[in-house]
Order: sequence, then C-alpha cells, then structure tokens
Amino acid sequence: MNVATGVRMALLLLAMATSGGSIAAGDDAQARIERGRYLAVVSGCNDCHTAGYVTSDGQVPVSEWLKGDTFGWRGPWGTTYGTNLRLFVSGLTEAQWIDAARTLKRRPPMPWFNLNAMSDEDLGALYAFTRSLGDPGLPAPAALPPDQEPDAPHARWVLDAAN
Repeated sequence: MNVATGVRMALLLLAMATSGGSIAAGDDAQARIERGRYLAVVSGCNDCHTAGYVTSDGQVPVSEWLKGDTFGWRGPWGTTYGTNLRLFVSGLTEAQWIDAARTLKRRPPMPWFNLNAMSDEDLGALYAFTRSLGDPGLPAPAALPPDQEPDAPHARWVLDAAN
C-alpha cells in the first residue's frame, strides 16, 4: 500500500468512527439513487414517462421526472400513455417492484422486455431513484381501445407489413 492510499484509508476510518459508521451507508444509498437516475436517462424512461422530455431535448427539471404523460402513442393496440412511475412504485416495496418488473408485459411503445432483463441491482437502483423524487402526482390517462380516437396530442404508428 502506498502512502496516499494509507492516508485515504485512515481518513475514511476516522470519518466513519466519528459519524457512527453511517458515512458508508449514506454514500451507498446516494450512489444507488444516482445509479437509478443514470439508468432512467440511458434506458429512455423519461422519453415516455416524463411530460415534454423528448420535445425539450431532456430539459425538464428532475422534480417533474417520471410523473407520466398525456401524450399518447396510437397504433393497432389502441392508444397508450406513459404511466406515472412515481405513483406506480409508491404502493410497492422494493421486492414487489422487482417482481413486477420481472413479469411486466405492456403494449407498445413500452420496451418491457428490456425492463425484464435488468439485474436486481439495477431494478433496485431505479426503484430507489424513483422513490427519491418525492410527491407522486396524478395518474396518467388510461389506455384507449383501438376504436377510440384520443382527444389529446398523440403520435400515430403506422405498421406496414409489406416493408
């Protein structure tokens, strides 16, 4: 061990001793939340579950993230809306969230198969981040059947089997 590493370790041990050992736990919890934030961004969660995220090039305050959206996605399945994920996880324990994420199957454009494939650690980090955001807000609109035209703005998916 070199001198710099020894000094860092001594300072860490001193900080832990004077704080009752809570530094590591606090750092771990914050690191988990930051990992969840990172995953929400790179996995595209905000694209559908945060109002205005895509149209503002991601310039939506974090305080508004994952509250769902009224912008619809219309296709042969009907019209779907980005669920309010804060509200969804607010009624679940972390274990229940992980179980739900493992078996989740949704209509397009939700890439549920990507969520199913995440590790327990990543799903736990997403849960911690989502729960850290605070007030869950209001539910997103319910999905509409294929024969019902949405009133709100929406994107229409045209599936062309010939191409």
